[in-house]
Amino acid sequence: MVMDALELELKRLIVSALNLEDMSPEEIDSDEPLFGDGGLGLDSIDALELGVAIRKTYDIRIETVSDEVRRHFASISALAAFIQQQKGPRS
Repeated sequence: MVMDALELELKRLIVSALNLEDMSPEEIDSDEPLFGDGGLGLDSIDALELGVAIRKTYDIRIETVSDEVRRHFASISALAAFIQQQKGPRS
């Protein structure tokens, strides 16, 4: 499934871009929160670094932080759906 592959790709990107050396991509649950307590526990600096990595990797620009953008960055599955929506179907 395309979304599963994209989610794994995003997990690898997060581990690499944020230097999460003590974590493997397979350990990240696609539906766990990326920010705050109970999930990966990323912070605002991580969000900026992740945004840059996504822009470079997927050529997606995120102009302003809004409630909608926060929803897209809530989890791996939400982020994958956002990227899929922005990029259209992959060939």
